[in-house]
Amino acid sequence: MTTIQKISTEKAPKALGPYSQGIIAGNFIFVSGQGGIDPKSGVLADGIEAQSHQIFQNIQSILEEAGSGLDNVVKTTCFLKNLDDFQAFNKIYENYLTKKPARSCIEASDLPGGFLVEVEVIACL
Repeated sequence: MTTIQKISTEKAPKALGPYSQGIIAGNFIFVSGQGGIDPKSGVLADGIEAQSHQIFQNIQSILEEAGSGLDNVVKTTCFLKNLDDFQAFNKIYENYLTKKPARSCIEASDLPGGFLVEVEVIACL
């Protein structure tokens, strides 16, 4: 039986609902969808670029809490409120995820908390 461990860090925003920031199962960590909220202020960053940077900082903090990192990400799922932001998002994405993990990226008509973008990842430990 696989042990399941909840991951939580003050260096990333608290979950907006009844879910964990991340879960370790076996040799993987599953990070819940992250928005561009600054964990210190609780304020959503302004604009697609600022939200994207904050998202990857939040994801990095959760992964590090679990003993992993951005270089261990094997799959991302990205949700953009507007696909017109795709190129701006990609410029930031490629700076954080240099190993080019597998990815899905879709437009979502509405995202929680006023997010312009939300990203979830799966990484190896």
